[in-house]
Amino acid sequence: MKKMMIAVAASIFLAACQSNEVVEVEAVESQASESSFSETIDENDEISIEVPYEYKINPVIFTVEPISDADTEVVLLTFDDAPQPPDSKTLDIAHTVRDKGANAIFFVMGQFLESEEAKDIVKEIHEMGFEIGNHSYSHPDMSSLSYDDQFEEIQATNDIVEEITGERPRFFRAPYGAYNSDTEDIADSENMTLMNWTYGYDWVDGYMDESSLADIMVHAPELGSGGNLLMHDRPWTSAAIGDIIDGLRAQGYEMVDPKLIESPEEE
Repeated sequence: MKKMMIAVAASIFLAACQSNEVVEVEAVESQASESSFSETIDENDEISIEVPYEYKINPVIFTVEPISDADTEVVLLTFDDAPQPPDSKTLDIAHTVRDKGANAIFFVMGQFLESEEAKDIVKEIHEMGFEIGNHSYSHPDMSSLSYDDQFEEIQATNDIVEEITGERPRFFRAPYGAYNSDTEDIADSENMTLMNWTYGYDWVDGYMDESSLADIMVHAPELGSGGNLLMHDRPWTSAAIGDIIDGLRAQGYEMVDPKLIESPEEE
């Protein structure tokens, strides 16, 4: 369960009385009640309610699975290595995805977030409503590192993202999809869900242009319910993403909102 903050306005209205004989008594009681209530809840006060997640990540094949009766015909859009100034396409991708009424996770690398330009981009896409995921600090093969080195890779990027957005990432994607039990333990300790992908093509020879990438992402043999689609901060990906979203919808799939995907909660 995750917490969703909902603003509650504290307006109190006095009920009309039906008899002159009880007007004064009801007025006094209403005034007392209003006075007591206003002492505890102001107009700008917020309360939290619990909202159930609708999906979870399959820990073996990394598809998006419904928890109860949520729509099964969904796919998840994800973008790695974002942003990479000075020629980053992350903002362009984010604007297109939002304009199409879709959502996505942007997985960031800590070493790319040292510049103010990159920090501003991450802050902006977070404020647009996109989830920020952790893709390590320096993009190593995590399975080749010691526990302590893996921990530093993950924690350092979590710290940077929290400094920028005020929130720690809920999802970790290991570079190259390479991880081990240490990675899993660290993700657990950081209250994160480990995530790989089901398919992606924008780094493969023959698909580094707008039309061929859009075609394969929509007609890939790996496409199916709960597909976890991997893309990157690339100019051809930015150019193709609108057609990819349209094509996926034409195939009967909707883009899942990452905020509905289950992850461990911090106290």
